[in-house]
Amino acid sequence: MAIIPARYASTRFPGKPLCAETGRPLIEHVYQRVSAARSTGRVIVATDDERIAEAVRAFGGQVVMTRKDHPSGTDRVAEVAADLEADIIVNVQGDEPEIEPAFIDRLVDTLRADVDVPMATLACPFSAVAQADPSDPSTVKVVVDQRGRALYFSRSVIPCGHSGNLEEDGLTSADRASVPAGDRGVEPISGAGSAQGRGAVLLHLGVYAYRRAFLLELAKLSPTPLERVERLEQLRALEHGYSIAVAVVSRATVGIDTPADYKAFVRRWKRKKGADS
Repeated sequence: MAIIPARYASTRFPGKPLCAETGRPLIEHVYQRVSAARSTGRVIVATDDERIAEAVRAFGGQVVMTRKDHPSGTDRVAEVAADLEADIIVNVQGDEPEIEPAFIDRLVDTLRADVDVPMATLACPFSAVAQADPSDPSTVKVVVDQRGRALYFSRSVIPCGHSGNLEEDGLTSADRASVPAGDRGVEPISGAGSAQGRGAVLLHLGVYAYRRAFLLELAKLSPTPLERVERLEQLRALEHGYSIAVAVVSRATVGIDTPADYKAFVRRWKRKKGADS
């Protein structure tokens, strides 16, 4: 099951889910991409705004109204999940209109395969993202252990001294070959000698899968010091002693944070539509 948290009152881009320059609201694009994943089954939009709810109903989607006072999307997702029966809950933000369905499937498969972890998330190599800058604090970095579990998330470059370029960082050709190529976008980076195992800089992608019972527990946990310092909610789980599995995919999908991001998405969508027609 997948739940898409969506709110109207975004600080940087109010009304974002309802922007419809493609002829469809942004939230519909997200809903359709998430629904295309084989692992999601039922898809629900969780919102506190009736305008978003009406838009979802208009395209035939499922929506659940939530409280307005949630501090995060995870809390909104947890409120909806509390009344549902599901083993795994996928949380995809309502501003991810180009999320790859196969990446969602890879995420869910990773959580199912690692029975000792309560949640999983996605990452990709910085080297696979054009013009990405690991030193930019708006990009979240993650380092993982040999089992593919998160050691830490940060807005700073981790590990220290890495550029994000695998070749410049001195990894062997075998290491570089372990990074998935664009046509193998859902293959993991694995193995003790892999780039992942040696600490290549990984860009965190904010898509999560939770075991339902843990999601409900996570929403009850108190914020933690590192979470506050980094302003990264996922650190709450690590600081409370829970593990997070990291599924590494070949590239990042572009979320919509600003009106400029949305304009760029519309241009990409129109180009693709023209190429497919």
